[in-house]
Amino acid sequence: MKKKRKRGKGKKLIRLRVWKIAFDLLLFFVALTIAPVLLYKFVNPPTTPLMWIRWVESGAPKNLPLHLNAWVRIEQLSPNIAKAVLAAEDQKFFDHNGFDWLAIEYAIQTNLTKDRKVGASTISMQTARNVFLWQTRTWSRKLMESYFTILIEFFWSKQRILEIYLNVIEWGDGIFGCEQAAQKHFKHSSKTLSPVESAWMAAVLPSPRHWAIRPTPEHVQVRQVKILDALPHIKIIK
Repeated sequence: MKKKRKRGKGKKLIRLRVWKIAFDLLLFFVALTIAPVLLYKFVNPPTTPLMWIRWVESGAPKNLPLHLNAWVRIEQLSPNIAKAVLAAEDQKFFDHNGFDWLAIEYAIQTNLTKDRKVGASTISMQTARNVFLWQTRTWSRKLMESYFTILIEFFWSKQRILEIYLNVIEWGDGIFGCEQAAQKHFKHSSKTLSPVESAWMAAVLPSPRHWAIRPTPEHVQVRQVKILDALPHIKIIK
């Protein structure tokens, strides 16, 4: 009887230790992930994982940027580029909490029943992916992307999410952020982008390294016209 009691106590102690280790690991993970989210609420991200990935993929050339050094505050950006990106990527941005469930449902149905692939990433999800994660399409990345989306939607304002998105996303080969893209393609600041220029910049976002070329491909022109038509209906909530 005494031996059985001792074995029972030993098993309980082992279970308690396992649960304590698991709980400590969970706390460590939460602290490790929340810390940068809180930091970037006030401080602009200095770089992104994608910048380093592109650098490595290209053989570590000296001319590829590794730091975001052309940041423009949301208040200073041309409203045209913000509206164009919203029109192209996420027209429900100010209405959802990070996830467009109707778009997700449609994407799942389309991807399961048709040959073409449809995405359902909101601007919040894209921001979470670009700032904190890698780009490879895996379930683990999708899970982490959803987790970080919840965090930034909780800790950041919509304006902060949009500002970071516009300043970090890839806009061509070695081009990150709308200021670099505006300077590269139109020779002036993103602060003065016109509706036509903004619509073109938003139109190439699905594949900026292949679509941001001259002369503009026909399918990009079609997207550009659709974005221009939608611009008057896009409102930026402050």
